Amino acid sequence: MKITRIYSTPIRIPLRRFFYNSQNAGTKREWNGRLSRVTPKRPGPILEYVLVRVETDEGLVGIGEAPADIGFFGQTVEGIQVAIDDYLGPQLVGREPWDIPALMDLIDYRENSSAKSGIDVALHDLVGKARGVSVNALLGGARRNRIPVAIEIPGGSPEDMANECLKYLRMNVRAFKPKIGGIPKDDAERLRAIRAAVGPEVSLRADANRGYSPDEAIELCELAEKYGVGLELLEQPCEAWDLPGMAKVRNAVNVPIEADESCFGPHDAEAVVRAGAADVLNIKIGKAGGLCNAMRIAAIAEEAGLQCVLGTSFGTGVKIAAKLHLAAALPRFTGAVEFTELGLHGPLLKGEMDRALSLPLDPDGCLPVPDGSGLGVELDEAKVAAVML
Repeated sequence: MKITRIYSTPIRIPLRRFFYNSQNAGTKREWNGRLSRVTPKRPGPILEYVLVRVETDEGLVGIGEAPADIGFFGQTVEGIQVAIDDYLGPQLVGREPWDIPALMDLIDYRENSSAKSGIDVALHDLVGKARGVSVNALLGGARRNRIPVAIEIPGGSPEDMANECLKYLRMNVRAFKPKIGGIPKDDAERLRAIRAAVGPEVSLRADANRGYSPDEAIELCELAEKYGVGLELLEQPCEAWDLPGMAKVRNAVNVPIEADESCFGPHDAEAVVRAGAADVLNIKIGKAGGLCNAMRIAAIAEEAGLQCVLGTSFGTGVKIAAKLHLAAALPRFTGAVEFTELGLHGPLLKGEMDRALSLPLDPDGCLPVPDGSGLGVELDEAKVAAVML
């Protein structure tokens, strides 16, 4: 079997509201470029993705997905589409699909992690289908078949953020990650309000999105401990490049520190480990450049005695399924896996999996790992056509 074509389909999904709003959260600056989604070309709240298909001479097709977010990944939907259709995909046409790491090495150019991740996921789906096994089997086998779900909570007043958690709690979500990163004492009040609302049994972590100086991050952690909010970890408290600052925070507080923007690919993971900058590495398929690199980061973390988190990068049901298979195969990860997109739009899938990978969750607060070959999901082409660019 040989690859005959790799091509992309960009889509744009309208949202009811902007999910990230640094001004509401009280941040000192519009960090992370989140509001850069608002341009004359994109005047309203949206999420954009690029669907990827790998076709073969035997008629089998693998599906993948690449997240487009200039604010986080630094990659636009237009750039991802061109990278896949004109540069990365053609390098693999005419080749057999079986050795996915070798194929990904052929397109391991600098940058373009999102575009590469879409091809990687599609190759895993294709090879799984061809061999009659699930993607998690290609990654080493399933260690679990249900994955606990966490949801990010956008910034706002303490009351608004607590109420947002309660909304999801009624949908059986049992883990939350509020967005903070502004004034430590105000953020600590937000965390205290959330904990008071959801009770002691719910998982609570927080994401500063690079918003603090090292001293401010230390202050936030000390206040969280003083208030007894039970903060499980603090994600990316300082600038991505400030590994010494991250290490300073880590060495000064009892709250585990997580590297997200500091940890894109395996080389970043190794740098974080060398600097002693984090207790936890955040793995995102789009950030890592695919499932192959995601597994490499997990191996680096395990060797260093660190934990992993599987974070939010948004996605349709294709990306949700890929993350579920990754979570099923990993030896270990910390707490729940983040699926914030569940609260923003539907998965665009056919059949039962469209409902299974949606809110509300089952009473155990988990999503099922899709069974069947490959990713175990199929796109609903009518739904996709309705949001195509």
